[in-house]
Amino acid sequence: MNGKQLVIDTLKHKKTSRIPWIPFAGVHAGLLCGYDAKEVLTDADKLYQSVNEANKIYHADGQPVVFDLQIEAEILGCKLQWETYSPPSVKTHPLENTDEIPCLCTLPKKESGRIPIVLDVMTRLKNQIGEDTALFGLVCGPFTLASHLRGTNIFMDMYDDEDYVKRLLDYCTKVAMVMSEYYIEAGMDVVAAVDPLVSQISPDHFETFLLEPYTKLFDHIKQMDTHTAFFVCGNASANIDIMCQSSPDAIFVDENVDLKKAQQTTRKYNITIGGNIPLTSIMLHGTQQDNIKYTIDLIDSLEKDNLIIAPGCDMPYHTPIENTVAVSQAVQNTQAMRASVQNYDITDDGPDVTLPDYTKLERPLVEVFTLDSATCAACTYMMASALDAKKEYGDKIDIVEYKFTVKENISRVKKMGVQKLPSIYINGQLQFSSIIPRKSELFDRINEVL
Repeated sequence: MNGKQLVIDTLKHKKTSRIPWIPFAGVHAGLLCGYDAKEVLTDADKLYQSVNEANKIYHADGQPVVFDLQIEAEILGCKLQWETYSPPSVKTHPLENTDEIPCLCTLPKKESGRIPIVLDVMTRLKNQIGEDTALFGLVCGPFTLASHLRGTNIFMDMYDDEDYVKRLLDYCTKVAMVMSEYYIEAGMDVVAAVDPLVSQISPDHFETFLLEPYTKLFDHIKQMDTHTAFFVCGNASANIDIMCQSSPDAIFVDENVDLKKAQQTTRKYNITIGGNIPLTSIMLHGTQQDNIKYTIDLIDSLEKDNLIIAPGCDMPYHTPIENTVAVSQAVQNTQAMRASVQNYDITDDGPDVTLPDYTKLERPLVEVFTLDSATCAACTYMMASALDAKKEYGDKIDIVEYKFTVKENISRVKKMGVQKLPSIYINGQLQFSSIIPRKSELFDRINEVL
């Protein structure tokens, strides 16, 4: 049985000979060929070469063709901030100061933006590796796309104007449906809706705003005889059950979610669970042995059916190649690799850090703990909320971001006791954990300190 069949059978909830492995090597694939993030996301030949290389080096059972949640947003008028070693982030929000809904004539066409590049590479990869590897087409999920268009105002809208949010999400769902059709026509075996901001809302808000759109989206994809997946980042633990109710074939989560507990929920609905090797502390900054040990311990803690092992999300660009190879070997040759680390323990050898003396601050200190606001959509909008506060209060407050991609900040997160990313602390006290606040909520917390 080849890798593709392993993935497909797992999504069909069949017993398989081993657990499938899917490396989410987005812009990291460019590293393998010496290309930066912008090159690999704007040049079809470089993207094709990079994904092919990742397929060979990491022995992928399945893999995404491109991991960029800003393709649709760029087409719909968002200006992007391009980065050297990560996907671009959304810089402007065309609906930020209007309650209009884009008309259906603005839905992406095959010729729009960077879609021709993606479709070209999908078609070539289908011919090159599509017999042996399950290819994933990733579409931007409706809520994250709505946030790209509307900005942080979307979180106030959910309280102040439910009808507007529902109409905007209906439009964004139509965008996802159109993109899905293009990707399926290009040969994708699985279409995954990637919606990191789902972790930033409550189950009640998911049921109110997203259950119907996602059910429609997954039904639409399944009607085209294609498998579905739901990718979410951040602490989505509380939303796993309601996500299952939208009936995807699989749900993929990151390290903020306890995969064993999440699997108990997905098994009730006969849905595959995927994840969740930590991106930074293990894959980026760990050793080969750390990656083997973590992966095997994760596998041993889980039921083996309806399971796919993958990085927690899009891998950091500079993830050491040997670390990803180690995860691949741990999944595909588990028994042999288990013997190699049977007496090994993962150790924390991060640098020591000194925390501020919060009792002697000159002004309130707002600390934003993120994976990286340049790469993680949930982190982008959490940081945007903090920057809104900076615009409001100016020199009356201080703002600092601690990115989890920096090894020193991993130590800081542990010393502070930060449980979930992204989070906001004010004067050393947790205020918002994996929930993006409305402006009024954040301003009220700052006013209490002032």
